[in-house]
Amino acid sequence: MPTSIDPALREAAHVSKAWPYEEARKLLKRYPDGPGGKAIVFETGYGPSGLPHLGTFQEVARTLMVRHALADLVDWPSRLIAFSDDMDGMRKVPPGVPNQEMMLAHLDQPLSRVPDPFGCNHLSYADHNNRLLRQFLDRFGFDYEFMASSNCYESGRFDEALRGVLRSYDAIQGVMLPTLREERRQTYSPILPVSRISGKVLQVPIEVVDPEAGLIRYTDPAGGETVEQSVLSGGAKLQWKVDWAMRWAALGVDYEMAGKDLIDSVVQSGKIARILGARPPEGFNYELFLDENGEKISKSKGNGVTIEEWLTYAPPESLAFYIYREPKKAKQLSFGVIPKAVDEYQQFLAAYPNQPWKERLGNPVHHIHAGQVPPARVPLTFALLLNLVGVALTEDKALLWSFVRRYAPDTSPETHPELDALIGHAAAYFRDFVKSTLRRRAPDAREAEALRDLDARLGQLPPGAPGEDIQNLVFEVGKAHRFDNLRDWFKALYETLLGTSQGPRMGSFIALYGIDNSRRLIAEALAAPPRPA
Repeated sequence: MPTSIDPALREAAHVSKAWPYEEARKLLKRYPDGPGGKAIVFETGYGPSGLPHLGTFQEVARTLMVRHALADLVDWPSRLIAFSDDMDGMRKVPPGVPNQEMMLAHLDQPLSRVPDPFGCNHLSYADHNNRLLRQFLDRFGFDYEFMASSNCYESGRFDEALRGVLRSYDAIQGVMLPTLREERRQTYSPILPVSRISGKVLQVPIEVVDPEAGLIRYTDPAGGETVEQSVLSGGAKLQWKVDWAMRWAALGVDYEMAGKDLIDSVVQSGKIARILGARPPEGFNYELFLDENGEKISKSKGNGVTIEEWLTYAPPESLAFYIYREPKKAKQLSFGVIPKAVDEYQQFLAAYPNQPWKERLGNPVHHIHAGQVPPARVPLTFALLLNLVGVALTEDKALLWSFVRRYAPDTSPETHPELDALIGHAAAYFRDFVKSTLRRRAPDAREAEALRDLDARLGQLPPGAPGEDIQNLVFEVGKAHRFDNLRDWFKALYETLLGTSQGPRMGSFIALYGIDNSRRLIAEALAAPPRPA
């Protein structure tokens, strides 16, 4: 975290309306006299029953944005815990995982004790997924401390908090039972013993025998015997909402955000945390992502866009940018939003150096890059590159670079790796989503006349004419041929030359693609059978 803050930045941060600062100021109110040397604890949770996904990324990324905002406000130490709930019982075998029969044989056992079905020699299924989680977070350079539920329970780290749960057993039941259906109330217990016989995480009624010794009594379904055992050092696991509250108390969590679907869980866990003598953490409930049909994105449905898919078609900064914006508004997460996200990120990046602190702190790139904002070094938009790939009809990066250098002669893959990567992303996106949709149409009589005029005027320009000069020329041709709305003229150019209904600034595109190549496109359009008026 930053150790030296510009006073002007800090002053602006205290009044900034950017949501990370609004969230961070909740922590200032939590500790009006400061935390007294205690590190502010941020937490994010992860269930290792499946692979890390977009929800994991967005929660860690957004939490780190709040952590950085706090560092802009005050010089308080802080830490982020990425917590894996790997003591949870495997209630069903995840689809698509190999060795289904072996997995089925370990149903209801803690995820940390289910063997690794992938044959990777990891200690368990949870260990396999936990390692992927850490690789995933490390890939994005996230600053975090990893904790596993299994380690915390089995090492005794949670023992004192578990004693607190036993002492307050009736009060916790008083919170939870009214939230359950009648049938569930009959067997519900906040404590899930781990059977000594079957190794399963049991959902059975229990009786508290001795809170200080951690002793409970229950009937084990495996043998029908009444068992007395300790819940300490891995002998039991808590139900989800109680577990969350216990974790807040045991780890001293000050801030944790959650999805809108967990609002009730936050409320109930907050009540239980107070029973345990802890103050619930600050945080807020973010809206969920929707697919292109407006439905909630679900791992089981497989709808929406995965992290790997987004990174196939766009750089990671564009994903962080999309996640940053309007966290309390439901947003579509589909392949169609990627090009706009890439270009808007670049626009904000280019604007940042010339903004005063007040505007910088409201600029998404300040939060995406934790204040260490890189220079804008991509001189072409993603939309422009998509159209270039479309008319060049190639994914050959070397050939595409030959066009790019016409527009930006001082660039190369070696000097501008960001641009080189973006060219590759554009080629992949065009191949998978754009190519099949392009349909060039023939111009009508008036459009054909205007195209012939444009061709003649382009022929009079010197090679390498700047895009702005070409853009002015395109405007002049549209006006000369009495297009009442110049948008209709540009739409005609997009549809007849590029096969799409919208596109980049034509001046920039022609400068990039080259005047001779652009005149070839015009000739191809004019050679098509005339379109009826």
